[in-house]
Amino acid sequence: MLSRYNRLNHMVEWHGLVQDLFESGPLRGLLYNRRRWLLLAAGVLFLVSVAIASGWLIAEFGVFVVAALVMGAVYAIAVLWDLEFAYLGVIGVVALLPFGSLPFNIGFTPTFLDLALLALFGAWLLAFLLGDEQRLIGTPVGASVFAFALMAIAAFVAGLSHGALTAYLIRHFAEVLLSIALFFLVVNTVHDVGRLRRLMRWFILLSTAAASLGIVFYLLPESLVIQLMSALERFGYPTGPSVIWHIRDDPTLMKRAVATSIHPNVLGSLLNFALAMLVPQLLVKRPIIPRWMVVLVGAILGTCLVLTVSRSAMLGIASAVVILGVMRYRKLLALMLVVMLIFLALPISRNLMGHFIEGFMGEDLSTQMRLGEYRDTLTLIQRYPFLGVGFAGAPDIDIYVAVASLYLIVAAQMGLVGLGVFLVVLGQVFWRFWRHRVGVRALPALEPLWYGIHAAILGGAVSGIFDHYFFSIDFHHSVTLFWLMVGLATAATELVIRDGPPTVEVARDFIAVEP
Repeated sequence: MLSRYNRLNHMVEWHGLVQDLFESGPLRGLLYNRRRWLLLAAGVLFLVSVAIASGWLIAEFGVFVVAALVMGAVYAIAVLWDLEFAYLGVIGVVALLPFGSLPFNIGFTPTFLDLALLALFGAWLLAFLLGDEQRLIGTPVGASVFAFALMAIAAFVAGLSHGALTAYLIRHFAEVLLSIALFFLVVNTVHDVGRLRRLMRWFILLSTAAASLGIVFYLLPESLVIQLMSALERFGYPTGPSVIWHIRDDPTLMKRAVATSIHPNVLGSLLNFALAMLVPQLLVKRPIIPRWMVVLVGAILGTCLVLTVSRSAMLGIASAVVILGVMRYRKLLALMLVVMLIFLALPISRNLMGHFIEGFMGEDLSTQMRLGEYRDTLTLIQRYPFLGVGFAGAPDIDIYVAVASLYLIVAAQMGLVGLGVFLVVLGQVFWRFWRHRVGVRALPALEPLWYGIHAAILGGAVSGIFDHYFFSIDFHHSVTLFWLMVGLATAATELVIRDGPPTVEVARDFIAVEP
């Protein structure tokens, strides 16, 4: 009886809503307007025009182009509705289609990441102009980031004295600046723990989707993987055997997981960040995803990271977990030991450990090549110590700008001055972390997020010793990922300053009374 009564109530409510809809508002104006037939005819004409235009577009460009346009229109509406959809678009592209581009040319071929970033900046600018965002937040880290961007521009201009100004160079350097500018957008739009929590949740889940794809591709026959990746050719992806990776490109050696990231070390850097964010969630009362899912997601991310055979990324996440364990979550050290013992019992561990040992001993070919790059880059820096050689290439035929190290590539392209400013940015992020490590304990909802995002940057900083993707004009999404992380860390610290203990003395009192 109660169920039938509830159903009747729902029917009455819906009837009332429909009646209100037709008896008030724009529909009433349309139904009782003297020119309603003219308006109806105009509506029919509009729908017919859309149908004709859609048919022409499908015939001219194909179903994929029209579908992309429709999806783009829906995405634009969603972005205008809520800025977080714009963030979701950027994170989704970085994780799943980092090298994707439009299947047609408009004078140049925009990438999906270009469009997603422009949508994010456009939505923020529109909100600012409409008064929804009424303040601009500046931070000490922001001043250093701005100085770094100015140094990059100065190095770019100086480098044109020995290199040609090509459309490729202009576009990709502009993308680097756009990624750096993302830092300021993040700091000015992540105003509360809820948004930070949601963005980190989406980043972890979308990175898990990329990891799952990497595992599936790893297990599938190589011929089928090549066939599947060929479907992305019209969106700018490579095809053929180049989508399959092995250690030192030797099919007799270990295979490496890649997914849609083209390079296994690029995928490894993404998983490095996601795992570092996730690890603190294992030990908190209210994780950002259900606890069973935390374990499952961690297993997927960790498995795919091992399958990438990215030594730099694995060293980065190991460093991050150790620091988290020493500073805050002591149980992580025991958990890390258990995971290591389980890993050593697996068949894959023998080959992987051998690969690690060869790298540390400098015995494998890839490590020897990196050491050669380091020596050549140090020679370059000695010749051009102040502003570097810029982004147009090396001015001397006996040196080159290609080195697998974030710090050396910054020094080569922007000189020791640029490297110094970059290190100041990282130093300020970690100094603020150290300074507010006590005060954040008063904010249990924020604390694991804050530790996770800083652990991610630490892991990236360590892996950057051996990889350069976070400052490479050829890997726009990796540059975007790095500055997104720096922005989130800075925004999280701003929340600690705003909502946590106001002074160091209060923080010390908090320690004194902590149970």
